[in-house]
Amino acid sequence: MCTRFVYRGNDIITGFNFDIDLSTWKHKIFKENDCFYIGILRPDTTYHSYHGINRNGNVGTLLYVHGNPDGSYKNEPDCMTIAELTEQFVKAQISFDEALSIVKTKKIVYAQDATMQAMLSDIHGHVLIIEPGIGYREENEGYSLITNYSLLSPESTKPFIIPGDNRYEKANQLLSECENDFSVLDACKLLQTVRQEGPWATRVSFVYSVKEQTVYYVQNNHFEKVERYTFPSIVYDKEQQPN
Repeated sequence: MCTRFVYRGNDIITGFNFDIDLSTWKHKIFKENDCFYIGILRPDTTYHSYHGINRNGNVGTLLYVHGNPDGSYKNEPDCMTIAELTEQFVKAQISFDEALSIVKTKKIVYAQDATMQAMLSDIHGHVLIIEPGIGYREENEGYSLITNYSLLSPESTKPFIIPGDNRYEKANQLLSECENDFSVLDACKLLQTVRQEGPWATRVSFVYSVKEQTVYYVQNNHFEKVERYTFPSIVYDKEQQPN
C-alpha cells in the first residue's frame, strides 16, 4: 500500500506515503550526498533504493499492485524488471529520457517475488507511470497521482480494491482544489490525510521540493516531528570547476 503524487505549481513537489507490513519487509532510511531513499532489504542482503530521490531531481517509487499474467517475471534479454528500472532511475544511472526509451523498447516485467507498478518523475515535473504487462503513460500537466490500483487498466484491479480504501479519491479531490502556491506544508497535510494504520501502516512519508532541493520526511505517522534533509552543495576544486 502506498500513495504517490507530483504537483506542478510554482514549485515541483512530490509526495509519497510508504505503507508496508513490517512482518514481511525490512526497511531503513538512507541519506547520502547524492540520494535520499528508503532502502528495502532484499535476499541479497542489500538495502535497495526502490523509493527515493536523487540530487538531480529524479524521484522513483514502486507501489504494490495485484499482478497480471502479461507482466510475469521473465529472465530474457528483451525484458527488464520494474524494480531494476526504478532503482537505476533513483540512482541516476539512467535519465528520464532513457527510462522512456527503455519502456518503449523492452518488455517491463515484475520482479521475481513482487508485483509492482512505478511512478518516475524528474526535476521538470515530467512523469512516467509504468504498469508491467499493461503499458506506460507520460504526464506533464497539473498533477499526477497513483496508489495501488491500475490507472491504465482500472478494470483489471477493480476486483481487488479493499473496501473503504478511498486514498486515491481523497488525494485526487484535495489536489484538484490546489493552486499554484501548493507548498511543502500542503503536501504534508495531504499525506497525513491519506495515511494508513494497522499492519500496512504508513512507515515513512516524504515530500520533496525541487526549488529547495530538500526532502521533508516523517516516520511512523508522527507528522508533528517533520525532519529535513537538504542535499549538500557541490564543492568543486580548482581543476574540477566547470567553465
